[in-house]
Amino acid sequence: MRSSVSDVLPPAVRRSLTKFGSDLATARRKRGLTVLTVAERMGVSKNTYLRAEKGDPGVGLGVYAMALFVLGFGDPLRSLIDVSRDDVGLLLDEERLPKRVRMKKARVTRP
Repeated sequence: MRSSVSDVLPPAVRRSLTKFGSDLATARRKRGLTVLTVAERMGVSKNTYLRAEKGDPGVGLGVYAMALFVLGFGDPLRSLIDVSRDDVGLLLDEERLPKRVRMKKARVTRP
């Protein structure tokens, strides 16, 4: 039997998704848009958009990205995990560097 994402979601991630959905709803209301209007502009059903506003972890990332775009937030996912700002990744790269670098001897081929 398969477990759903909801079954294994850490509480902190669940809270983040719930807040994100709530923030989407607030942004929509501030812009004076109905749920149906936003859903139509996104190309999804009203129910799918409502699930996003609830922070449902089963909603695809593309739906969240499109909601941000429709609400005028541009393309915030572009730099979300930018490799140049990945401090942990940069430290790991640094740890993998060799202590010394040796030149390889050139092989001489004789006819």
